[in-house]
Amino acid sequence: MTLSLHDASVPVFRHMLGALDGVLAKGEAHAKAQGYDPEVLLHTRLFPDMFPLARQVQIACDFAKSVSARLADVEVPAIPDEERTFAELRQRIAKTLAFVEGLDALLFEGAGEREIVLRPGTPKERRFDGRNYLLQYGLPQFFFHVTTAYALLRHNGVPVGKLDYMGAR
Repeated sequence: MTLSLHDASVPVFRHMLGALDGVLAKGEAHAKAQGYDPEVLLHTRLFPDMFPLARQVQIACDFAKSVSARLADVEVPAIPDEERTFAELRQRIAKTLAFVEGLDALLFEGAGEREIVLRPGTPKERRFDGRNYLLQYGLPQFFFHVTTAYALLRHNGVPVGKLDYMGAR
């Protein structure tokens, strides 16, 4: 049996974005239960040179939509980075999920051999075939930002664990 790039990407993004939505809900609820403004968590960082929680969520969504779009050979939708609340971040996840889930699996046919060019015409230009783009670039980047968002919440006392990170099966 052959695993399509659609099957190796869309269900993974769907599942992990759902889990990310769940840990964000727990983070907001925890802050309220502890009596502090939940948005304080959105500005937390693991280290000063790292992005804060809100940006980690935005970037995770960006990778889910952009990787899926490029593999499906459709335009990457632009979503401005304007979220300032947990509700707005969770809405961004919902928008990302709607886009990713709306891509027909047939659009991914031939994606493994399709050339993906990032930052074309710049000194940072990178070229991949679709398979390597997904497996060696897209998924690792996506997981980095989902994991960092989880770690920020956990580091700040939100009672989440591996089952929350992995999401409902």
